[in-house]
Amino acid sequence: MKHFRSNSKKSLLSLGELIALLLVTLVFGVPLLFVFFQAGKTGPEAALQQFVPPRHPQYLTNLQEVLRTSDYMMVRAFINSTVLTVFSVLFLIVISSMAGFVMERRSHRPVVSAFHFVILSGLMVPPSVITTIWILKALHLYRTLPGLILVEIALGLPFSVLLYRAFLVTIPRELDEASFIDGCKGSTLFWKIIFPLLQPVSTTILILSGVTIFNDFVNPLYFLPGAENATIQLTLYNFISRYNTQWHLLFANVLLISIPPLVLFIFFNKRIVEGMVAGSIKG
Repeated sequence: MKHFRSNSKKSLLSLGELIALLLVTLVFGVPLLFVFFQAGKTGPEAALQQFVPPRHPQYLTNLQEVLRTSDYMMVRAFINSTVLTVFSVLFLIVISSMAGFVMERRSHRPVVSAFHFVILSGLMVPPSVITTIWILKALHLYRTLPGLILVEIALGLPFSVLLYRAFLVTIPRELDEASFIDGCKGSTLFWKIIFPLLQPVSTTILILSGVTIFNDFVNPLYFLPGAENATIQLTLYNFISRYNTQWHLLFANVLLISIPPLVLFIFFNKRIVEGMVAGSIKG
Protein backbone atom coordinates (compact mmCIF):
# COMPACT_ATOMS: atom_id res chain seq x y z
CA MET A 1 0.00 0.00 0.00
CA LYS A 2 2.83 2.36 1.01
CA HIS A 3 4.64 1.47 -2.19
CA PHE A 4 1.49 2.32 -4.21
CA ARG A 5 1.13 5.71 -2.44
CA SER A 6 4.79 6.48 -3.04
CA ASN A 7 4.40 5.71 -6.73
CA SER A 8 1.25 7.89 -6.86
CA LYS A 9 3.16 10.84 -5.34
CA LYS A 10 5.95 10.38 -7.84
CA SER A 11 3.40 10.27 -10.69
CA LEU A 12 1.74 13.47 -9.43
CA LEU A 13 5.12 15.15 -9.16
CA SER A 14 5.97 14.09 -12.69
CA LEU A 15 2.60 15.39 -13.89
CA GLY A 16 3.24 18.71 -12.14
CA GLU A 17 6.68 18.95 -13.71
CA LEU A 18 5.18 18.18 -17.12
CA ILE A 19 2.57 20.93 -16.73
CA ALA A 20 5.27 23.39 -15.60
CA LEU A 21 7.42 22.53 -18.60
CA LEU A 22 4.47 23.01 -20.96
CA LEU A 23 3.67 26.41 -19.43
CA VAL A 24 7.30 27.54 -19.67
CA THR A 25 7.43 26.35 -23.27
CA LEU A 26 4.27 28.30 -24.11
CA VAL A 27 5.40 31.50 -22.35
CA PHE A 28 8.91 31.59 -23.79
CA GLY A 29 8.73 29.35 -26.86
CA VAL A 30 5.69 30.82 -28.63
CA PRO A 31 7.06 34.41 -28.83
CA LEU A 32 10.42 33.14 -30.07
CA LEU A 33 8.74 30.96 -32.70
CA PHE A 34 6.58 33.92 -33.79
CA VAL A 35 9.72 36.07 -34.27
CA PHE A 36 11.37 33.26 -36.25
CA PHE A 37 8.34 32.90 -38.55
CA GLN A 38 8.02 36.65 -39.15
CA ALA A 39 11.74 37.08 -39.89
CA GLY A 40 11.47 34.85 -42.97
CA LYS A 41 8.36 36.39 -44.58
CA THR A 42 7.89 39.02 -47.27
CA GLY A 43 6.76 42.53 -46.29
CA PRO A 44 3.00 42.13 -47.10
CA GLU A 45 2.91 38.63 -45.56
CA ALA A 46 4.57 39.79 -42.32
CA ALA A 47 2.18 42.77 -42.07
CA LEU A 48 -0.73 40.32 -41.54
CA GLN A 49 0.85 39.32 -38.16
CA GLN A 50 -0.29 35.70 -38.43
CA PHE A 51 1.26 32.88 -36.39
CA VAL A 52 2.06 30.68 -39.42
CA PRO A 53 5.35 29.72 -41.12
CA PRO A 54 6.40 31.78 -44.17
CA ARG A 55 5.02 30.46 -47.48
CA HIS A 56 8.24 31.31 -49.33
CA PRO A 57 11.03 31.64 -46.70
CA GLN A 58 13.57 34.41 -47.43
CA TYR A 59 15.64 34.51 -44.25
CA LEU A 60 18.95 35.16 -46.01
CA THR A 61 17.53 38.04 -48.10
CA ASN A 62 15.97 39.72 -45.06
CA LEU A 63 19.13 39.38 -42.96
CA GLN A 64 21.29 40.83 -45.76
CA GLU A 65 18.86 43.76 -46.10
CA VAL A 66 19.06 44.37 -42.33
CA LEU A 67 22.87 44.45 -42.46
CA ARG A 68 22.92 46.88 -45.44
CA THR A 69 20.36 49.33 -44.00
CA SER A 70 21.61 52.87 -43.11
CA ASP A 71 25.08 52.28 -44.52
CA TYR A 72 25.76 49.14 -42.44
CA MET A 73 24.63 50.67 -39.16
CA MET A 74 24.18 47.16 -37.73
CA VAL A 75 27.92 46.46 -37.98
CA ARG A 76 28.79 49.72 -36.18
CA ALA A 77 26.16 48.94 -33.57
CA PHE A 78 27.61 45.46 -32.94
CA ILE A 79 31.07 47.00 -32.41
CA ASN A 80 29.71 49.71 -30.08
CA SER A 81 27.66 47.23 -28.03
CA THR A 82 30.59 44.82 -27.75
CA VAL A 83 32.97 47.56 -26.54
CA LEU A 84 30.33 48.86 -24.14
CA THR A 85 29.59 45.40 -22.69
CA VAL A 86 33.19 44.20 -22.37
CA PHE A 87 34.58 47.28 -20.61
CA SER A 88 31.50 47.79 -18.41
CA VAL A 89 31.53 44.19 -17.14
CA LEU A 90 35.33 44.16 -16.72
CA PHE A 91 35.40 47.31 -14.57
CA LEU A 92 32.26 46.21 -12.74
CA ILE A 93 33.87 42.92 -11.63
CA VAL A 94 37.16 44.57 -10.58
CA ILE A 95 35.61 47.48 -8.64
CA SER A 96 32.76 45.57 -6.98
CA SER A 97 34.98 42.64 -5.91
CA MET A 98 37.45 45.00 -4.21
CA ALA A 99 34.62 46.98 -2.58
CA GLY A 100 32.91 43.80 -1.39
CA PHE A 101 36.18 42.51 0.12
CA VAL A 102 36.81 45.73 2.06
CA MET A 103 33.19 45.93 3.27
CA GLU A 104 33.25 42.33 4.51
CA ARG A 105 36.64 42.46 6.23
CA ARG A 106 36.22 45.96 7.75
CA SER A 107 32.47 45.94 8.39
CA HIS A 108 32.71 47.65 11.84
CA ARG A 109 34.31 50.89 10.64
CA PRO A 110 32.04 54.01 10.37
CA VAL A 111 33.25 54.83 6.84
CA VAL A 112 32.40 51.32 5.64
CA SER A 113 28.97 51.53 7.28
CA ALA A 114 28.32 54.81 5.46
CA PHE A 115 29.45 53.23 2.16
CA HIS A 116 27.12 50.29 2.82
CA PHE A 117 24.23 52.77 3.26
CA VAL A 118 25.13 54.37 -0.09
CA ILE A 119 25.17 50.94 -1.77
CA LEU A 120 21.73 50.07 -0.41
CA SER A 121 20.44 53.48 -1.53
CA GLY A 122 21.66 52.68 -5.03
CA LEU A 123 19.38 49.63 -5.08
CA MET A 124 16.28 51.53 -3.93
CA VAL A 125 16.58 55.07 -5.32
CA PRO A 126 15.82 55.34 -9.07
CA PRO A 127 18.50 57.12 -11.17
CA SER A 128 17.83 60.67 -12.35
CA VAL A 129 18.32 61.02 -16.12
CA ILE A 130 18.50 64.83 -16.20
CA THR A 131 21.08 65.01 -13.39
CA THR A 132 23.18 62.27 -14.97
CA ILE A 133 23.19 64.08 -18.34
CA TRP A 134 24.19 67.32 -16.60
CA ILE A 135 27.13 65.59 -14.87
CA LEU A 136 28.25 63.87 -18.09
CA LYS A 137 28.17 67.20 -19.95
CA ALA A 138 30.24 68.82 -17.20
CA LEU A 139 32.82 66.02 -17.56
CA HIS A 140 32.68 66.26 -21.41
CA LEU A 141 31.56 62.60 -21.50
CA TYR A 142 28.03 63.05 -22.87
CA ARG A 143 27.45 61.19 -26.18
CA THR A 144 30.64 59.16 -25.67
CA LEU A 145 31.13 55.46 -25.00
CA PRO A 146 33.28 56.09 -21.87
CA GLY A 147 30.42 58.15 -20.43
CA LEU A 148 27.88 55.37 -21.02
CA ILE A 149 30.32 52.80 -19.60
CA LEU A 150 30.48 54.84 -16.37
CA VAL A 151 26.67 54.94 -16.23
CA GLU A 152 26.38 51.16 -16.69
CA ILE A 153 29.01 50.55 -13.99
CA ALA A 154 27.21 52.86 -11.55
CA LEU A 155 23.87 51.13 -12.16
CA GLY A 156 25.27 47.61 -11.73
CA LEU A 157 27.60 48.32 -8.81
CA PRO A 158 25.16 48.00 -5.83
CA PHE A 159 23.90 44.51 -6.74
CA SER A 160 27.40 43.25 -7.61
CA VAL A 161 28.96 44.54 -4.37
CA LEU A 162 26.27 42.89 -2.24
CA LEU A 163 26.69 39.62 -4.15
CA TYR A 164 30.48 39.62 -3.59
CA ARG A 165 30.07 40.55 0.08
CA ALA A 166 27.60 37.70 0.67
CA PHE A 167 30.00 35.21 -0.90
CA LEU A 168 33.07 36.54 0.96
CA VAL A 169 31.44 35.51 4.27
CA THR A 170 32.13 31.90 3.23
CA ILE A 171 35.90 32.52 2.97
CA PRO A 172 37.46 32.19 6.47
CA ARG A 173 39.42 35.11 7.89
CA GLU A 174 42.09 32.63 9.04
CA LEU A 175 43.16 32.47 5.39
CA ASP A 176 43.96 36.22 5.52
CA GLU A 177 45.92 35.83 8.76
CA ALA A 178 47.93 32.88 7.41
CA SER A 179 48.76 34.87 4.27
CA PHE A 180 49.96 37.86 6.29
CA ILE A 181 52.15 35.56 8.43
CA ASP A 182 53.69 34.21 5.21
CA GLY A 183 54.57 37.76 4.15
CA CYS A 184 51.69 38.69 1.82
CA LYS A 185 50.67 42.32 1.45
CA GLY A 186 47.05 43.44 1.12
CA SER A 187 47.04 43.66 -2.69
CA THR A 188 48.82 40.29 -3.06
CA LEU A 189 46.35 38.65 -0.69
CA PHE A 190 43.37 39.89 -2.68
CA TRP A 191 44.53 39.30 -6.26
CA LYS A 192 46.44 36.01 -5.80
CA ILE A 193 44.39 34.28 -3.08
CA ILE A 194 40.95 35.82 -2.60
CA PHE A 195 39.99 36.85 -6.15
CA PRO A 196 40.42 33.34 -7.69
CA LEU A 197 38.09 31.99 -5.00
CA LEU A 198 35.39 34.43 -6.16
CA GLN A 199 35.06 32.77 -9.56
CA PRO A 200 31.41 31.58 -9.11
CA VAL A 201 30.23 35.11 -8.27
CA SER A 202 32.38 36.68 -11.00
CA THR A 203 30.86 34.31 -13.56
CA THR A 204 27.34 35.14 -12.37
CA ILE A 205 27.98 38.88 -12.70
CA LEU A 206 29.68 38.35 -16.06
CA ILE A 207 26.60 36.65 -17.54
CA LEU A 208 23.82 38.67 -15.88
CA SER A 209 25.45 42.08 -16.38
CA GLY A 210 26.74 41.17 -19.84
CA VAL A 211 23.29 40.19 -21.13
CA THR A 212 21.63 43.19 -19.43
CA ILE A 213 24.09 45.76 -20.82
CA PHE A 214 24.16 44.22 -24.30
CA ASN A 215 20.35 44.32 -24.45
CA ASP A 216 20.04 47.76 -22.82
CA PHE A 217 17.75 50.07 -24.80
CA VAL A 218 16.97 52.99 -22.47
CA ASN A 219 20.42 54.14 -21.36
CA PRO A 220 21.98 54.32 -24.89
CA LEU A 221 18.85 56.22 -26.01
CA TYR A 222 19.36 58.88 -23.31
CA PHE A 223 23.13 59.05 -22.91
CA LEU A 224 24.50 58.04 -26.34
CA PRO A 225 22.23 59.58 -29.02
CA GLY A 226 23.21 59.80 -32.69
CA ALA A 227 23.46 57.38 -35.63
CA GLU A 228 27.26 57.05 -35.30
CA ASN A 229 26.89 56.01 -31.66
CA ALA A 230 24.04 53.53 -32.18
CA THR A 231 24.03 50.38 -30.10
CA ILE A 232 22.48 47.11 -31.14
CA GLN A 233 19.00 47.71 -29.68
CA LEU A 234 18.64 51.16 -31.26
CA THR A 235 18.93 49.67 -34.77
CA LEU A 236 15.28 48.61 -34.38
CA TYR A 237 14.35 52.24 -35.17
CA ASN A 238 15.61 51.73 -38.74
CA PHE A 239 12.44 49.84 -39.61
CA ILE A 240 9.82 51.75 -37.61
CA SER A 241 8.26 55.03 -38.66
CA ARG A 242 5.00 56.88 -38.05
CA TYR A 243 3.32 55.76 -41.27
CA ASN A 244 5.18 52.61 -42.28
CA THR A 245 6.78 49.69 -40.43
CA GLN A 246 8.77 47.01 -42.24
CA TRP A 247 7.73 44.10 -40.02
CA HIS A 248 9.73 41.42 -41.85
CA LEU A 249 12.99 43.40 -41.47
CA LEU A 250 12.14 44.42 -37.91
CA PHE A 251 11.75 40.79 -36.83
CA ALA A 252 14.84 39.78 -38.82
CA ASN A 253 16.72 42.45 -36.84
CA VAL A 254 15.32 41.07 -33.57
CA LEU A 255 16.39 37.56 -34.59
CA LEU A 256 19.91 38.73 -35.43
CA ILE A 257 20.52 40.70 -32.22
CA SER A 258 19.12 37.88 -30.04
CA ILE A 259 21.78 35.38 -31.11
CA PRO A 260 24.83 36.58 -29.02
CA PRO A 261 23.02 36.75 -25.61
CA LEU A 262 21.26 33.45 -26.33
CA VAL A 263 24.54 31.67 -27.11
CA LEU A 264 26.18 33.18 -24.00
CA PHE A 265 23.31 32.02 -21.80
CA ILE A 266 23.21 28.48 -23.25
CA PHE A 267 26.92 27.89 -22.56
CA PHE A 268 27.09 29.51 -19.09
CA ASN A 269 23.62 29.07 -17.53
CA LYS A 270 24.88 26.38 -15.10
CA ARG A 271 27.54 28.81 -13.84
CA ILE A 272 24.84 31.38 -13.04
CA VAL A 273 22.93 28.93 -10.84
CA GLU A 274 26.13 27.74 -9.11
CA GLY A 275 27.20 31.30 -8.29
CA MET A 276 23.81 32.42 -6.99
CA VAL A 277 23.31 29.25 -4.88
CA ALA A 278 26.84 29.33 -3.44
CA GLY A 279 26.43 32.92 -2.24
CA SER A 280 22.92 32.47 -0.86
CA ILE A 281 23.40 29.21 1.08
CA LYS A 282 26.80 29.77 2.66
CA GLY A 283 26.21 33.53 3.15
